[in-house]
Amino acid sequence: MRAIAVVAGGVFRDSIRERLAYGLVFFAVLLISASFLLAQLTAGQDVKIIKDLGLAASLAIGLCIAIFFGISLVTKEVERRSIYSLLSKPVTRTQFVLGKYFGLVFTLLVNLAIMAVAFYAVLAYLDWLTPAATKTAWEAPALDPRMMQAFALIAVELAVITAVGLFFSTFSSPVLSAALTFAVLLIGHFGDELKNLDLTVNSVIVPLLGRAAYYVMPDLARLDIKAAVVHGDPVSASYMLLATFSSGLYVAVFLAAATLVFSRRDMK
Repeated sequence: MRAIAVVAGGVFRDSIRERLAYGLVFFAVLLISASFLLAQLTAGQDVKIIKDLGLAASLAIGLCIAIFFGISLVTKEVERRSIYSLLSKPVTRTQFVLGKYFGLVFTLLVNLAIMAVAFYAVLAYLDWLTPAATKTAWEAPALDPRMMQAFALIAVELAVITAVGLFFSTFSSPVLSAALTFAVLLIGHFGDELKNLDLTVNSVIVPLLGRAAYYVMPDLARLDIKAAVVHGDPVSASYMLLATFSSGLYVAVFLAAATLVFSRRDMK
């Protein structure tokens, strides 16, 4: 465990030094703040627009970091040849892969926490400015704690995508890893359409491939509860636990596959 923690700490330190990560988080915070100004143009819908844009921006920026940093976790070390010095120390390849994963996930959680604080700060300012009579028309309070459920499942989705990107990075180039990870992301969010391709596509093979992808790939659409929390609809604890558990199984599978592939990779 100590070796994994050391590798993870190195990933976190390297990540916070990257200007790209700072730029993406700053962009998300800026977008969340700008949504407040945009909301002023739509009377009665201001709080809904801020919540929609804020949650969407947090997810989009988090996915950008997860994909473009995740695909370089292994390939960067191999290209720099720093992998040899790491593996010469008491660090196994399995510990190396797991340390890289947990280090990036921790970085993502820190970035997501920053965006959540900015998100709630904008909503708190809106709540302070809005007259009590106007608030009665809102579907949910501005500072509704249920929005943290959306942030929690955003974190779960980022953990899944990080595992996917890390898996592909153990055997393919960064460009191909990014393309494959993005494909898994699309399949995960549009699985229902793939499942029902036989209703729209006049083919035998294509619907079968679509249905196979639906059952094999993670169901990321289940993690999208942004619309529900924005409208104030309740999301049960059992749903949260089931969605997290099923996603955790995919994380375990992708990490196991990543360690297996990397352990057999020839570094020469």
